[in-house]
Amino acid sequence: MKSARRRAREYALQGLYQWQLAVGPASDIRVQLAEDPHFDKADAAYFRAVLDGTIAEAEALKIEIAPLLDRKMEQLSPVERGILLLAAWELTHAPDIPFRVVINEAIELAKSYGGTDGHKYVNGVLDKLAVSLRPHEAGKT
Repeated sequence: MKSARRRAREYALQGLYQWQLAVGPASDIRVQLAEDPHFDKADAAYFRAVLDGTIAEAEALKIEIAPLLDRKMEQLSPVERGILLLAAWELTHAPDIPFRVVINEAIELAKSYGGTDGHKYVNGVLDKLAVSLRPHEAGKT
């Protein structure tokens, strides 16, 4: 059974995908996704925080992620790019969530929505990003 936070992340990923392709305002995307009949099972406050925060800070998050990639950010699929941005936002702004949980949730999103081996790529990038953003927690101090 999926937790309310996992559902919030799934909706946030859908919103990030839509935002990347249509570049619409987060508020319009948020309203549209909230109309889904199953949205009531998601943590609405967390969904809003993740979606709005990730979109607002997308450029700064890309700067954090870019050195860890083996290709340009634009060459990633919109799904993997969205997952990396979402997880980078969580690593930066949700210190109450252990970094391993953030990474695991991102891997699960990639397995469900990404390409065949997208979860492996996401895992590798986020392992490095966690060391960069949370060195004390990741044990690399």
